[in-house]
Amino acid sequence: MLNDEICKLRNKLNKSIEKGDDYEKIYKLSVQLDELIAKFYKIENK
Repeated sequence: MLNDEICKLRNKLNKSIEKGDDYEKIYKLSVQLDELIAKFYKIENK
């Protein structure tokens, strides 16, 4: 489930970058993706 969320958000981030969206939007998506990835590794390394 978390994997799916990570993939969806990664795709959203990539599309945002390709479209040339403003920095704040890209940064926000990037931070959200980082948080999900950190959460994923925290769960996996228990």
